[in-house]
Amino acid sequence: MKKSLALAALAAGLACGAANAQQVNVKIGVLSDMSSLYSDIGGPGSVVAAKLAIADFTKDHPNVKVDLVSGDHQNKPDIGSQIANQWFDVDHVDMIVDVPNSGVALAVSQIANQKNKVFVASGPGTSDLTGSKCNANTVHWTYDTWMLANGTGTALVKTGGDTWFFLTADYAFGHALERDTSAAVTKAGGKVLGSVRHPLNTNDFSSFLLQAQASKAKVIGLANAGGDTINAIKQGAEFGIGRGAQKFAGLLVFVSDVNALGLQTAQGLTLTETWYWDMNDANRAWTKRWQAERNAAGKFPTMVQAGVYAGTLHYLKAVAALKSASDGKAVVAEMKKLPTDDPLFGKGVIREDGRKIHPAYLFEVKTPAESKHPGDFYKLRATIPADEAFRPLKDGNCPLVKS
Repeated sequence: MKKSLALAALAAGLACGAANAQQVNVKIGVLSDMSSLYSDIGGPGSVVAAKLAIADFTKDHPNVKVDLVSGDHQNKPDIGSQIANQWFDVDHVDMIVDVPNSGVALAVSQIANQKNKVFVASGPGTSDLTGSKCNANTVHWTYDTWMLANGTGTALVKTGGDTWFFLTADYAFGHALERDTSAAVTKAGGKVLGSVRHPLNTNDFSSFLLQAQASKAKVIGLANAGGDTINAIKQGAEFGIGRGAQKFAGLLVFVSDVNALGLQTAQGLTLTETWYWDMNDANRAWTKRWQAERNAAGKFPTMVQAGVYAGTLHYLKAVAALKSASDGKAVVAEMKKLPTDDPLFGKGVIREDGRKIHPAYLFEVKTPAESKHPGDFYKLRATIPADEAFRPLKDGNCPLVKS
């Protein structure tokens, strides 16, 4: 009798062990700009970041099997939507990550919500993703337009840049960034003298720069990103902008932009980021891995790519806790329930509206003489605490937030 009971207990223990080791299958899609003006911000570097997150997670969770696919949305919402629908409906993708381009991201967020999948947004900037367009299937990880506006915009007004003119990319991100920065400038006591909108990925900024110069504004706010920011600053230097009374404010400047511009051109730019590769030992160690996997010694990862790594890692933690990736709303609810903790962003939380909360940093680009090694681009001007870096929950008008 005792032998039978012992065998039964052993069988029960083995069954429990098998249940705990049950394989969980997950499929992740990195949807990004692989070939155009945002490809250095996200693109192939974001695919590498996701690979590193998967490798780090599955090393300690061998029962979680992760497949990774990638696609190029070409900065077109219709193409991004087609890929998202194909991935969710046919290819059984559970989560889409990255998506630098707010127009594409708003479409993907809606599709993820309709199909009960997960969208972890690291690339897009529009604060509407956690505002009026928020939903229970989207997490906004790295930065947003409210954060950028209240970092760079407020800081520049306080240091004398009290009149502004905007060069704005004519799509959702640019509009949101101009809107949020205008509000921040006005709140800080500054004045907006005007704005002009330019097509996405334009090569000729001359007419827009002439309008900005004619405004006599002290600050020309670049409500754009990537190749557009690089081209505007390069062409602006030919017009003498930056050497006289008018200065550029790069409202969204990435380390890849500074690398492309060079310190001689970019020096003195003030910018806000949430992650910088050379800020501490953990970031530097991860960057070495990223560069080796990317086979790109001369490139440095952006905060977007760091956000892809951290967001993917946290997503997989939630899937492992639930032992399933099938219910997107449940996974996002678990992501909000679990405190965030990763090597790049440290400890944090995901709010009810889907906003990931962490500190932001106000940087100034170094002069060539100040830079001591390749990629030594920034000096820290201020740390914006996590509870101040992003829009207050009550002000976002997110339908998920109880009034």
